Amino acid sequence: MSPPRVLATLVYALRDDEVLLHRRVKAPNEGLWVAPGGKLEADESPTECAIREMREETGLEIVDPVLRGVMTEVSPRPDYQWLTFVFAATRVTGTLAPSPGIGEFRWIRIPDVFTLDIPPTDRIFFARVVRLTDPPFLLKFSYDEQLRITRMDEG
Repeated sequence: MSPPRVLATLVYALRDDEVLLHRRVKAPNEGLWVAPGGKLEADESPTECAIREMREETGLEIVDPVLRGVMTEVSPRPDYQWLTFVFAATRVTGTLAPSPGIGEFRWIRIPDVFTLDIPPTDRIFFARVVRLTDPPFLLKFSYDEQLRITRMDEG
């Protein structure tokens, strides 16, 4: 029997030419700049999770987040099996009030994102997330024991 897959969301809040990212303080992706997000609760849809996680982590409210892609991550490790729904949100209101203990949040100019330490997967799909006219993507990343990408499949 295969290990259970974690269901999660990532939410890229966009304003003008900026995106909201935070530097994670715990695994996975500790020390890297990532979008807010988290695990789905038993009773919620991916969209509901995206809205809740954005509110809980940042204090910001998003309306009508748009699904930009679905990312599957598989590895030989039972603790690293993910299915992540990737959203973009252009309707963002409120004041940034990060939840304690999550990490530093910062609005980053979109062209500057690739100068940051971001996960290897994000280097592959980030440009597609912010090109809102592109169709949603379906990506599968396979990893080795050390969580290095060994293969990427689209579709």
